[in-house]
Amino acid sequence: MKNDQLKWVFLIVLSLVWGSSFILMKKALNGMSPVHVGALRILTASVFLVLIGFTSLKKIKKHQWKYVFYSALLGTFFPAFLFAYAISGIDSSIASILNSFTPFNTLIIGALVFGFAFKKQQLFGILIGLFGTIILIAKGADMNPNQNYWLALLPIISSLGYAFNVNIIKKYLQDLEPLAITTGNFVLIIIPTLLVLVLTGFFSSFEWNTTTQSSFFYIVILSLFGTSIAKVMFNKLIHMSSPVFSTSVTYLIPIIAVIWGILDGEELSIIQLLAGVVILIGVYLANKKK
Repeated sequence: MKNDQLKWVFLIVLSLVWGSSFILMKKALNGMSPVHVGALRILTASVFLVLIGFTSLKKIKKHQWKYVFYSALLGTFFPAFLFAYAISGIDSSIASILNSFTPFNTLIIGALVFGFAFKKQQLFGILIGLFGTIILIAKGADMNPNQNYWLALLPIISSLGYAFNVNIIKKYLQDLEPLAITTGNFVLIIIPTLLVLVLTGFFSSFEWNTTTQSSFFYIVILSLFGTSIAKVMFNKLIHMSSPVFSTSVTYLIPIIAVIWGILDGEELSIIQLLAGVVILIGVYLANKKK
């Protein structure tokens, strides 16, 4: 399969996996605090990646380690906690929708900070996608007035981290295989994650019961598929496509997340469905070659 076809396969699979991650975080929060959900997600993924990718670390050159570290913090460490806190206060589907700011931020940061060129058509497509996102957010806020929408800032902050992460990988780690980047990311944040668990009293206060057992189950599924495997696939997608295309997955994620949200009792209006169609049109225009 050629790269032009394969990149679309990766995009669809990632949208399904990451779109399901929000409901998994929501379920995990039923028995654990946001900080512990974020930390255990990272720690579980780290163990898995070290087991399958430890030998790939030798491919990381000395001068590349600092960029792997920046990528780890901005693309994994901080977002894991920020999204957990966001979903503790707003619907999981809304949090996924706010993540759609990532392609816009990627384009702007890529142009202003990393010197990447972009076409007017790409900007036009992203703006259309953002218009659809704004409709979704506005309607969500109208339907759920009692939710803490200050927490909605956290996914937007995460999207800035994702945007820097994608551009860092594209510019400085393009010659490094995806498994090495992903494994390096998690190896570097194992100690900070353990410190978070220690400082928040996890090891001294954690109680293993039916509720926490269920939460841990959701975290394991989230870590293996939504973090470990998906991260490797995403880094591969960045290599075979552009930063803007790879982050377009964040336009498709809300569609999957909203479906899960409906199944879990969250509300969705016809207007939000139409906004989803607008988002898909934006994705198409942002990635159309001519």
